[in-house]
Amino acid sequence: MPQIVVLPHEELCPEGAVIEAKSGVSLCDSLLANGIEIEHACEKSCACTTCHVVVREGFESLDPSEEKEDDLLDKAWGLEPNSRLSCQALVKDSDLTIEIPKYTINMVKEIK
Repeated sequence: MPQIVVLPHEELCPEGAVIEAKSGVSLCDSLLANGIEIEHACEKSCACTTCHVVVREGFESLDPSEEKEDDLLDKAWGLEPNSRLSCQALVKDSDLTIEIPKYTINMVKEIK
């Protein structure tokens, strides 16, 4: 099973973490299944940027992002060349090291 090293995040994972992940499962679902409550305002439908992560190691092991994800990432806070939406990036057989940015931009609005 591949491992995901999560670098420390002040609110979500202050000490950092090393978690086991299943191949074929999204980064977002892997984090949530291991108690790391990454924001996912659009319920993982690739409609916001709240689950944005920066893949520090293992980026090349992920399938390339699709155009819809790329368009959304252009609006993400702290965008880097190795940024991904964690709801769209499926874990393969390689270990990953990720950083959850300090801020998110929540573009999803509730309609009342």
